[in-house]
Amino acid sequence: MTDTTNRKASSVTRTVQALHFVETETGAVVPSIQPTATYARDENYAVRKPYFYRRDGSQTTAHAEAVIADLEGAEDAMLFASGMSACTALVETLPPGAHVVIPRVMYHGVLALFRRYEGQGRLSVSDYAAGDLDEMRAAMRPGETALVWVETPNNPNWEVTDIAGAAKIAHDAGALLLTDCTGTPPCLTRALDHGADLSFHSATKYLNGHSDVTAGVLAVRNPDEMWEAIATLRTSQGTVLHSFDAWLLIRGMRTLFLRVERASDNAMAIARHFQGHRHIESVLYPGLPEDPGHEVSCRQTNGRFGGMMSLIVKGSEQNAIDVARFCQVFYPATSLGGVESLIEHRKTVSGPDFPVHPCLLRLSIGIEDVDDLIWDLEQALSRVYDSGA
Repeated sequence: MTDTTNRKASSVTRTVQALHFVETETGAVVPSIQPTATYARDENYAVRKPYFYRRDGSQTTAHAEAVIADLEGAEDAMLFASGMSACTALVETLPPGAHVVIPRVMYHGVLALFRRYEGQGRLSVSDYAAGDLDEMRAAMRPGETALVWVETPNNPNWEVTDIAGAAKIAHDAGALLLTDCTGTPPCLTRALDHGADLSFHSATKYLNGHSDVTAGVLAVRNPDEMWEAIATLRTSQGTVLHSFDAWLLIRGMRTLFLRVERASDNAMAIARHFQGHRHIESVLYPGLPEDPGHEVSCRQTNGRFGGMMSLIVKGSEQNAIDVARFCQVFYPATSLGGVESLIEHRKTVSGPDFPVHPCLLRLSIGIEDVDDLIWDLEQALSRVYDSGA
């Protein structure tokens, strides 16, 4: 017999329906765009909403934030005009000279930000090997460390960090834990449920999913003075996500679960196909049982492992570049999480000083026919290695 008692709809349903949105005046099921730059006060000269100028936000942006907060199981979420502006706002709110602990290899833009602030004497930075909790623990300065940064899975080698273990290390030392789970969005990993204090995503990627928005988002478990400081900084710098981009983000998130499921399944098939391939030195993908991070990833993801993976090809750096440029289905482009599959030679993109294998190709697997993607990589590899191109 069907249970007819009241129940809360699942996260899938709430996201698909943008929190069961219905426009009160028209009954529209699609949120409208609120593009205004300023807001009229009411007849008592009171502010009608929590914003009175565009830099404070908009109803459209607030709706997108509410969808993300629901996805993350967060108390609040804050959208920015880019992932880097979100990260910068967070780092800017740290006290002068604060000690932070970060992965030795991570997204190169954020790594450069930390190193620049360290060089200016604004922060003290210690690092650890991604996924290595012993190194993380050794890098801590109890009572002094303000923030521990975890990126999991870690770009571009896709090491997996135990979020619960990292949270204990951070909290034991009196620090906050931030996780960047851009590679496994909240339909796979809800970092706050594992003990993180703050969650970051480049919303440009899986949350939007269509490569037509640049956005970043922070979500928080317990809003505090630091959270308020981040909001104030976003207003003063004017880095709030604009309404049209927020509207596109809402539209993209409504298919998040379907897109990530298909991309994850495609990635698993590609990883299995090229494991042990004669032209591939190694396949880096946490979904493979042989991967060092597989066990932890199984605990932290929702039965799938995301669409991000890397191939380290045999031979020279030029061989790797040629594989990328000979692909016909994969786009030779930088980014990730879109419906289309991308391939990039990471060393070229991140720069010569970035510590990455010279033959590493980073793949963002999309939702195309997986047989087409496998064929494309095979023909590119064959052209490089078997034809002497």
